[in-house]
This record gives sequence, structure tokens and C-alpha cells, in this order.
Amino acid sequence: MIFVVRAPVSGNGRDTMTVDANDETCDQQLPLPPRPVLPDMAAARRRGPADVVEAHWQSLRLSWQWRQAVHQIRTPGRPYPGIVPLLEAAATQPRLRRLYPFTSHFALLFSSSTSYPWTVQAGSIEPLHNGRFRVLRRSPFAVIGEVETAEEAVALVLELLPTGPESVITAAADEPV
Repeated sequence: MIFVVRAPVSGNGRDTMTVDANDETCDQQLPLPPRPVLPDMAAARRRGPADVVEAHWQSLRLSWQWRQAVHQIRTPGRPYPGIVPLLEAAATQPRLRRLYPFTSHFALLFSSSTSYPWTVQAGSIEPLHNGRFRVLRRSPFAVIGEVETAEEAVALVLELLPTGPESVITAAADEPV
């Protein structure tokens, strides 16, 4: 018998895990790491778009680190997509760090808007199951390259950022500026 377990995660997404009741490890209670304490996004929104961006960078990194740790406990030996090293590599780049990061299906994207609808800058980076990373341009859509490391992928996406004045981070209509 197969069960689908849904557990809420930060944001609007949901985390889904499939558990096989015939699996002998299913009866074991494995200790999981405590959920991380995430930044207060409401407080960050009151302070303005730059604080929202910073808080979301922290939130994404903590959430994905926790998910990876849980994955390693529940399914040891099974690879986990390289989203954690990707977030860490992207966070070291000042031009990306000032954009609002978000993930979709393990892909990392960057927006100059702190809320939906996103204003995606550059492109996206997808961690692949083979440990490599694929960089995609949004418009016109194209695969820019597939590289070995998160750092190489970040370098490629930096080349896709618009030249000229830095993007201005915008807030939603109901957010303070």
C-alpha cells in the first residue's frame, strides 16, 4: 500500500512525500531535525522591499537545507537535487543577492518584484538528477548551457542579467515602499 503524506512548508507550496507501507523502515520512527526558525516576513515587508529580499534569501536557504536533511534521513543514499549548493553559490553574488529569489520545481529564479506576478530577471537554473546544472533564458526561451557546478551555473545566469542600471526592486501595491 502506498500513502502520500503532505506536510505544510513555508510559503504557498506544499511538500509531498510518498511512503510505501511495505517498506520495513516505514515502522521506524527516525528522528528528524527540528524545523528551522524562518525570518519574520511580515516584519520584513513592513521595513520595505530590500528587507523582504534579504529575509526571503535566508528563508529559502534554511527551508531547503532542512528539506535536504530530512531527505537524507528518510531516503539515505538517494541523491537530492543540488538546490542547496545552488542557493549558496547564488547568495554570494551581489547582483543576484539584490533580486528576490524563488524556486519552482527545484529551479531557482530571480525577480525584481517581491510578489506575484514576478518580474523575472535573466533566467533560471535547474539542478539536474545527474548532479549537473542547466541554465535557461526566459525570453526568448533557450537552454544556455549545462555545467558541472553551481558556481558555473551562477556565472552563466549573471551573464544573462540586463546591462546598464541595476534592476529596481519593486513592492506589491499593498506593501510599503
